[in-house]
Amino acid sequence: METRVELTEADKVDQTLGEANLAHPKGLYVCFFTEMWERFSFYGLKALLIFYLTDHFLFSDLEAANIFGNYFALVYALPLVGGVLADRYLGGKRAVTSGAILLCLGHFGMAFEGQAAYIDELGNKVESTGLSMFYLSLSFIIVGVGFLKPNISTIVGKLYDRNDPRKDAGFTLFYMGINIGAALSSIVCGYVGTQYGWSYGFGLAGFGMLLGLMVFLGGQKHLKGFAETPDKQMLTESLWWCFTREHLIYGFAIVMVMLVALVIGDHQVVGGLLGFSFVAIGVWLVWYCIQEVSLEVRQKLYAAVSLVMMSTVFFLCFLQSGSSMNLFADRVTDRVLFGVEIPAPMFQSLNAIFIILLAPLFAKSWQWMIQKGVAPSTPMKFALGLLQVGLGFLALVIGLAFSEGDQQVAMGWLVLAYLLHTTGELCISPIGLSMITKLSASKIVGLMMGLWFLGSAIAEYIAALLAGNSSAEQLGLTQHQSFTLLYTDIMWIAFAGAALTLVLTPLLKRWMWDVD
Repeated sequence: METRVELTEADKVDQTLGEANLAHPKGLYVCFFTEMWERFSFYGLKALLIFYLTDHFLFSDLEAANIFGNYFALVYALPLVGGVLADRYLGGKRAVTSGAILLCLGHFGMAFEGQAAYIDELGNKVESTGLSMFYLSLSFIIVGVGFLKPNISTIVGKLYDRNDPRKDAGFTLFYMGINIGAALSSIVCGYVGTQYGWSYGFGLAGFGMLLGLMVFLGGQKHLKGFAETPDKQMLTESLWWCFTREHLIYGFAIVMVMLVALVIGDHQVVGGLLGFSFVAIGVWLVWYCIQEVSLEVRQKLYAAVSLVMMSTVFFLCFLQSGSSMNLFADRVTDRVLFGVEIPAPMFQSLNAIFIILLAPLFAKSWQWMIQKGVAPSTPMKFALGLLQVGLGFLALVIGLAFSEGDQQVAMGWLVLAYLLHTTGELCISPIGLSMITKLSASKIVGLMMGLWFLGSAIAEYIAALLAGNSSAEQLGLTQHQSFTLLYTDIMWIAFAGAALTLVLTPLLKRWMWDVD
């Protein structure tokens, strides 16, 4: 027999408030769809870029890997600048909007191919007429990502209180939005670009970014003012003639585009810039920690920087996906499924598809483990992530070992590698974004988010060096031998990183104080 219990008005109010507290802020979904379409454009380009470099511009594997690495390294480094400018002057709304506009210009510029490079009758390579436009378009995209990427993540962090238990789950859902865009673009842009022409694939990526900009501007009311400028009077103050500080910042962005266009083809210059940025931010953080009198704030920053370094090790392994793993899919993988050959760029969607399927499961699992008191700490999650990315490369090495001579590797090994890389990524990327907002002092959250992406920039640069210098043409080996050598080395790097993180976990947990 059921006993019916009537709720008092006070009980009903408490119940309503409890349900409201469990729901995520509506602003999360504005950021979700903005980032989804931005990532559609970004990963549409990523799926095609290495093939565009080798097939359209006829770059060698080493040259293509270097340019690919330069592009992605600068994409991850420039958020350091965009984060600081948003923290001090622009605010999230202006930074994200200006970044989205630059991205649209860059992606639509990529639709201009020019005449493809070719080898003349004397055996000399004739450069493509679209090469200068290509570098300029990439530069617009790089600077645009620098303004947009750190600040959309920072807005998500501001929608929650510092220790809100929903925060990790919110970032995991946000990360799922990123990967819906990535999955769609790798399939759609990858197929259209290879089957109908590069310009169509890149043009679709541009339309994706345009949709993202429309979503962001239309959803401002749900961001609760967290995206507004910190000091509008300072931003609109005239500094020179009729130009305000805001005008000069936008002018600075265009100058950055031109400077990036000049250096993007030079791997050594890009490496020098990354090294200088790393040293500069390191010196500034040391100065900040000396000035900061609170032991808790200092130690939390030590923990954040340590985990950024561990994430760098993870990403120098993980970021083989767009370069060497794309070529692995194209050159040594049996891509025929049910009698249909799958275009190599479409394999880039596997990571994103797995994240879409697994991100809700991971989000619920973290919440369930927190309730049961068995949740792994953030450093332990990083160690698990590094272990899994290493296992992913072990799967590729095993697949290569089973393919005798020049036989193609079974597709299942590549799928398994992407699955393991994805589960590792889910232990690091969304958790890392959340961790930065928790451990950083409030006035330098944007800077620290930029440092997180700078770590990824350095990782991409190193990943390109490993991929380019381990190519078959550089080593004089077969494709199978060169891939085996490369992936064995990366596997051991990942395992070493996992072991080091595990050893340091007790110290990092003490430095993190009240942050889990």
